[in-house]
Amino acid sequence: MNLQQLHQLEPCLWTLPRATAEKRAEVLLYGTAPLLVSMDDKVLEQAANVAFLPGVVGASMTMPDAHWGYGFPIGGVAAFDAGQGGVISVGGVGFDISCGIRCLRSNLSLQDAAPRFKELADTLFHAIPAGVGEEGEIKVNLTQVDQILQEGANWAVKHGYGNTADLEYIEEHGRVADAVPDNVSELAKKRQRGEMGTLGSGNHYLEVQMVERIYDAAAALAFGLHEGQILISIHCGSRGLGHQIGTEYMLILAKAASRLGIRLPDRELACAPIKSPEGQQYIGAMNAAINCALANRQILTHLTRVACEKIFRDAEFETLFDVSHNTCKAETHEVDGKPRLLHVHRKGATRAFGPGHPALPERYRKVGQPVVIGGSMGTGSYILAGSSGNRAFASASHGAGRAMSRHQALARWKGRALVDELAQQGILIRTRSMRGVAEEAPGAYKDVDLVAEATEQAGLARRVAFLRPKVCVKG
Repeated sequence: MNLQQLHQLEPCLWTLPRATAEKRAEVLLYGTAPLLVSMDDKVLEQAANVAFLPGVVGASMTMPDAHWGYGFPIGGVAAFDAGQGGVISVGGVGFDISCGIRCLRSNLSLQDAAPRFKELADTLFHAIPAGVGEEGEIKVNLTQVDQILQEGANWAVKHGYGNTADLEYIEEHGRVADAVPDNVSELAKKRQRGEMGTLGSGNHYLEVQMVERIYDAAAALAFGLHEGQILISIHCGSRGLGHQIGTEYMLILAKAASRLGIRLPDRELACAPIKSPEGQQYIGAMNAAINCALANRQILTHLTRVACEKIFRDAEFETLFDVSHNTCKAETHEVDGKPRLLHVHRKGATRAFGPGHPALPERYRKVGQPVVIGGSMGTGSYILAGSSGNRAFASASHGAGRAMSRHQALARWKGRALVDELAQQGILIRTRSMRGVAEEAPGAYKDVDLVAEATEQAGLARRVAFLRPKVCVKG
């Protein structure tokens, strides 16, 4: 990205100046100069396109990990006021609806676990279905799919996958309201019948990690973290159901925009007014997909525990937190000193409520919401805490963010060589696709350390702990 197009407001905040009489919202980009330079110019173009949508409140924003996406940039955040004609956009949510990370803390130390990492890697690989179209042993009928879409992680707990204590540490306690399973097509539901409790492919993974460094002792204490501790992060979403919903509603909302005379700067930003029939229909389907993803991660949590207990009989894995990316949520935020109900799109961005927010579990309320920035394969991840005064509608980075396309990565790296290289570094990879490993090469992503540091410097969330990967299972 050419920084000469931008005006720097603060060390980690930039704006795209508006031309005379240009009728769009402000565009704000969070990040350091090196991170912004590493971004494709398409990020700026897409953020500017979002600023032209009806009913934008404040600004169209990008997080420090932003990169080019479909419609919105990945790492894009924008809020809309339904009362002022605000819209909801499929391209502002994404196709992998509620892709997110479940983080589990354990009572194991590196000293306990390290001698059995190879056995653990093999056991998890056989226990956790992962890959394109991969199905697991859990099969549900269409009636059960409807129940899952309505009840979310609560359905999974009710059917023996995990426990009620998990629900306290999931956004919306594991179930978002206003889900309408009837708004989800039969084809989308059929795609999900064999995919509950599965990881998927791409950048989805299950990773065994060690807490290597603590940055914020008070927040770490509240989160139950200490150096040398073993954690597990599970990164996945709503699988085929979410993708099918995105595909179908992209067309439905594009037709609605045309019918209502909404001029789209990019057809990938297909949208409809929140209060329109089509907008409400999509919200009901999207919320159902969020519940599907929450149930999926809950089942995977159970499968992970069962696998780990085969090796470590006295091991305990508690849910630290479950954060969603790729959502649009109705939230109350202060704008110009007054509370307003807004629909906040977070596309490849994480909700990051600050200290004192009533939606947070009591255990975390004094320090802020746990935020997970997942690194690229083999490079480490961060746990952060939401900051007070976050000006991005309580949003933060969700990962390292791609620095090159999958096609570029394939041309540069070989999967087998990467697996061997990471093994020499003490990181065990288990995968069904060497092509997938090459596509997710560490060098294909931004430096997660720089992203986490910029996220803190920008006042979005503060670093609590750095996690070093030890075992990674992926599709």
